[in-house]
Amino acid sequence: MTLPESDLLTKTLHAITPTDTSMRQSARLRLDQLAIPHWALGRLMDLAADLAAITGSMQPCVTRKSIAVMAGDHGIVAAGVSKFPQAVTLEMVRNFTNGKASINALARQVGAKVTIVDVGVAGDLSELVESGKIISKKVALGTANFAEGPAMSRAQAIQSIEAGIEVAEQLADSTDLFGTGDMGIGNTSPSSAIIATLCKRSVADVTGRGTGLDDAALEAKIATLEKALALNQPNPEDGLDVLCKVGGFEIGAIAGLILGAAAQKKPVVIDGIISTAGALIADSLSPACRDYMIAGHRSVEQGHLIALNFLNKQALIDLGLRLGEGTGGAVAMNLVEAAVTVLTEVATFEEAAVSQAEKN
Repeated sequence: MTLPESDLLTKTLHAITPTDTSMRQSARLRLDQLAIPHWALGRLMDLAADLAAITGSMQPCVTRKSIAVMAGDHGIVAAGVSKFPQAVTLEMVRNFTNGKASINALARQVGAKVTIVDVGVAGDLSELVESGKIISKKVALGTANFAEGPAMSRAQAIQSIEAGIEVAEQLADSTDLFGTGDMGIGNTSPSSAIIATLCKRSVADVTGRGTGLDDAALEAKIATLEKALALNQPNPEDGLDVLCKVGGFEIGAIAGLILGAAAQKKPVVIDGIISTAGALIADSLSPACRDYMIAGHRSVEQGHLIALNFLNKQALIDLGLRLGEGTGGAVAMNLVEAAVTVLTEVATFEEAAVSQAEKN
């Protein structure tokens, strides 16, 4: 795919480089020598090596955490793919700013700052923008109904991605560890369409119940998405085409946040199916950004596991979560901190003066 004619996106893509292989090797060498049975802390040790490679440091810093919740509405809701009305998106954004939503509570528990970004909510949030409670990067008042044509223009797709990059840059000086979040009624539908296209799977394979559809509504949702993909014909070799044909503004912004974090060589914890759809878009634009992603959790949505497998990611936790907002990623941030602690605070055999023969 040729690079888009956009200065910010092109500059960001050029700034993304592979993670530090030599630092990964150094981290693994130290972890191999910890005064425990070999690799006994399992995936925490794998993650520790990843963090050393991402940050280029044997003392990765993940203290300052920021979760960006990208919000946008979807025209596809008019096709009956969601159990809830579109107005809930606006209401939930307001709830986030009151600090009482699930993401607020779980972010507080892990010590993360929550930033709410309006990328395409179909409503007026100007008073929250003016009061500094949310950031406005609004592309439009929701996407078009992609059951009837493209969700957005290619220019809007780029604009949504650049919105996420701008948020990453804005938060960079106060953030060591990024997290992705979303809010948008109906957004499992574009996510499923993106996953089906980029992972080359059937719609039925990747489409779940979202906010709780019954069997009949699920079948109707699958049929709607199948017709929408047949109508729009998104090109799986062009992530921007996929985004503009069947995506969402908040999904594009999540992709941009991931790209922005990777360009700054900072880890980013990916939340559930919507965030992972954004990760697929980011990966299609810059395969190198994949190594900066940490899969926070495994959603109950069946398409999520397919997308994670495509990205060669294994989720840190599997708790049956299906909320979104960044909640699973927030919980997983505890494990990211634990991985750093293993690398930096556990003694090696030599440091602890423990005989390996005696320990084993």
